[in-house]
Amino acid sequence: MKPRGHAAFGGALAAALLLLVAQPVATAAQSGAPPNASGAAPSTPGVPVSIATATRKDVPIWIPALGSVQAFYAVQLRSRVDGTLTDVPVTEGQDVKKGDLLAVIDPRPYQAALDAAQAKKTQDEAQLATATADLVRYTALAKEEIASRQKLETVQALAKQLRAAIVGDEAQIEAAQLNLSYCYITAPFDGRVGLRTVDPGNLVRTAEGTPIMTLAQLRPISVTFAVPQDHLPAIHEAMARGKPRVVARSSDEKAELDQGTLLTVDNAIDPATGTIRSKATFPNPQNRLWPGQFVNIRLLVGTDVNVLTVPSVAVQHGPNGLYVYVVKPDDTVARQPVEMTRDDGQVAVIASGLQEGQRVVTDGQSRLQAGVRVSQTADKTAANPAKPGT
Repeated sequence: MKPRGHAAFGGALAAALLLLVAQPVATAAQSGAPPNASGAAPSTPGVPVSIATATRKDVPIWIPALGSVQAFYAVQLRSRVDGTLTDVPVTEGQDVKKGDLLAVIDPRPYQAALDAAQAKKTQDEAQLATATADLVRYTALAKEEIASRQKLETVQALAKQLRAAIVGDEAQIEAAQLNLSYCYITAPFDGRVGLRTVDPGNLVRTAEGTPIMTLAQLRPISVTFAVPQDHLPAIHEAMARGKPRVVARSSDEKAELDQGTLLTVDNAIDPATGTIRSKATFPNPQNRLWPGQFVNIRLLVGTDVNVLTVPSVAVQHGPNGLYVYVVKPDDTVARQPVEMTRDDGQVAVIASGLQEGQRVVTDGQSRLQAGVRVSQTADKTAANPAKPGT
């Protein structure tokens, strides 16, 4: 009986020990704590940054400038004769064609002057006919010595005087016709009528400085802008190849307004500013360009072919020059000095310091230093930047 009791005691002790060992395991399972055999702390997350890839592509060479829009043609319509403004058969803001009637000055005084000049010519022609007949008659009588030589010379002088008078009459008629035509003001070109400053019924004079109205041609339209003199050789080379393309954008750079061509550059550089004025022409089909408007201009003078590029925001300025943060295969960054050929504000052309395919940081550089681990939040490639006019 004694051995049997000892065995029972030993079994109870084993069950109790098994229960003590299983209880911590069950408690850990109920709490949801993950098993961590090594006991190591989790890895630190990388600094979130945006990353772009250095790529090769063709990059247009744009010269930026601030431009001022002006009408292709503009005229202030004034009266060239004195008189009463009787009619303005157009409305303010109306589009008109060349030759359309815009204003009428009372023509009656000038019609009367024309009629008088024509009557004077008719009178002188009748007198010349009589003088011519007398000249023929007195010439024959003078040959027979019936009429005196003095009388013949008098008749000859009268005939010459009347011929000269007729020439003067014709000039008076032309002047009267011209003044009469000035009573009808017509459009010298296609354009848009401005605001009227003189109403019908008012007396207008040629000496007055106030125009009746203005007329401006808006299609096509011009933009003038100044570029630094250092760009002049590139502009001349572009003009030798054809008409360089010009893009007009809104002052906030959010919208492209129109595309046109460079018309010409001025014949002299402004010594005070070191710039040269240039003029471009735009078709302006939707009237998005308006005289007096300020626009941002981009002048295309060439293209860099197959050059290495990164977004402009990737290039940083340091005390020792330009640099970028290059992302290495292990997702840590290194500070890499670079040399830049050109930067138009969106695309930077890299001359040295980078290789095609390398990844560079484009956002979040302020939190970086060499060796820091990063994590990518966005992928921007240098091959697809927004570019005005492309």
